[in-house]
Amino acid sequence: MNLRDLVYGLYARRVEGRLDHSAVPKHIGVIMDGNRRWAKASGSTTVHGHRAGAEKISEFLGWCSETDVEVVTLWLLSTDNFDRPADELGPLLGIIENVVRTLADDGRWRVHHVGTPDILPAQLRGTIKDAEESTAHVDGITVNVAVGYGGRQEIADAVRSMLLDHAEKGTSMESLAEIVDTDLIGRHLYTSDQPDPDLVIRTSGEQRLSGFMLWQTAHSEYYFCEVFWPAFRKVDFLRALRDYAARHRRYGS
Repeated sequence: MNLRDLVYGLYARRVEGRLDHSAVPKHIGVIMDGNRRWAKASGSTTVHGHRAGAEKISEFLGWCSETDVEVVTLWLLSTDNFDRPADELGPLLGIIENVVRTLADDGRWRVHHVGTPDILPAQLRGTIKDAEESTAHVDGITVNVAVGYGGRQEIADAVRSMLLDHAEKGTSMESLAEIVDTDLIGRHLYTSDQPDPDLVIRTSGEQRLSGFMLWQTAHSEYYFCEVFWPAFRKVDFLRALRDYAARHRRYGS
């Protein structure tokens, strides 16, 4: 271990020792940004950057398992990402498929897909379905894999699901208009049975939502970190928790 690692380790333990464990978020959303820029800065290929980002996931979930976090949402692939060049998208889809398989094989996580399955390749769609089924019994952190996910698309899908559900029940449009509210639409979101994110972490220095969980993050706290996702360290995670614990959540009041 070099001197820099030793210093970071000591600092991380200091931050962890001062952390208010009674104020740990129950649901953390992560916008894992910066894989390509990390690769460019280190003289590596884009594919290597995505692989390094994928390898960080297990480490991150391990940190979460040391706290009282119950749900983690990982934004792995947005609907916009399908516009990327084929020579980047193809390997990225393969990396994501391996991530999902690894999460399921770990045995500690309950895998849940959030996103539009119809736009995914059949093989990836099947891998995600298998992961959900094989981990349904796991009593651990629920890991939402946001693959083929877009915030606007989720809301559109929720409204469509609500309309189809009430059409099957024979509800007239007039009757539906009288009862529709935020709770009714919320019950048709991809995360309908989960608590909304308390904390959203975005790496790489970007300070925007980019469409991440637009509905669910109305009252979320955001933590923007300068470091690229593959270089995200435990001390960065602890800083995010410390920052979250220090905030007074007013829920719009």
